[in-house]
Amino acid sequence: MITVENLTKRYGGYTAVDDVSFTVRPGAVTGFLGPNGAGKSTCMRIVCGLTPATSGRATVLDRPYAALPNPGRHVGVLLDASAQHAGRTGREVLTLGAVTMGLARTRVEELLDLVGLTDAEAGRRIGNYSLGMRQRLGIAHALLGDPEVLILDEPANGLDPAGIRWMRTLLRGYADQGGTVLLSSHLLHEIEVVADELLVIGRGKIVARGPKNELMQATGTTVRSTDDPAFERVLADAGLQSVTDGDGLRVSADPAEIGALAARHGVVLTLLAPAGSAGLEDMFLRLTAADAREEVPA
Repeated sequence: MITVENLTKRYGGYTAVDDVSFTVRPGAVTGFLGPNGAGKSTCMRIVCGLTPATSGRATVLDRPYAALPNPGRHVGVLLDASAQHAGRTGREVLTLGAVTMGLARTRVEELLDLVGLTDAEAGRRIGNYSLGMRQRLGIAHALLGDPEVLILDEPANGLDPAGIRWMRTLLRGYADQGGTVLLSSHLLHEIEVVADELLVIGRGKIVARGPKNELMQATGTTVRSTDDPAFERVLADAGLQSVTDGDGLRVSADPAEIGALAARHGVVLTLLAPAGSAGLEDMFLRLTAADAREEVPA
């Protein structure tokens, strides 16, 4: 469990995090979304005890991170995969972590195998690692102490498609066994696939939160028929707005309502589904438009 209460962080006259409160529950993956500079990394650093808050409180397992005994045994953290000693080997980094936490050396080999780093790769200096290899090593280090909580910032960065699927499966299994996962990512599709709950931050404030399914329902429905222009007129007559996208029509209503309307008018549907990634992207861009560096069209 992660609990954040009225968290604020100011740097001089700039407020990076503004009275933020949220809870990350066990047994779930919580996706933490926000544009660059919105405050999500600052929040995660405060939770991990790396940045002091100006006011408010953040606890992990009902304690501030710094008050946890042997914190690596309780909380696994990956905030920057590049922040690893370039002159050490992957095996050395994990071995140092194991010794610090009081773990058996055999745990190092277990984790190297789990994250898919070979003996040869584990023996190479980290300065010669690709970004994807650094991510795998960082995830191994986060999991080293078999923690109850994982806090991961952009863990899929640099991973190839097979690596992203591997990470998704790993996190899903971890949460299904009762673990708590706070996952930040710019890859909206990955968040959509793996997350149970969503937090969206913009300009230092939480602008949306809740179960993914509930938030995604609000993004509408994608529908395709044998005659989309005719069905657009049916939708308009029913007072429903629709826009054309690459998959068909996007409608601001739930699938059951759209299906019932089509049935009443004898319309043959070839696709009827929640808006999915496109809907999540639209919701994200709409809620965080004030924070975006690029202009977001209305």
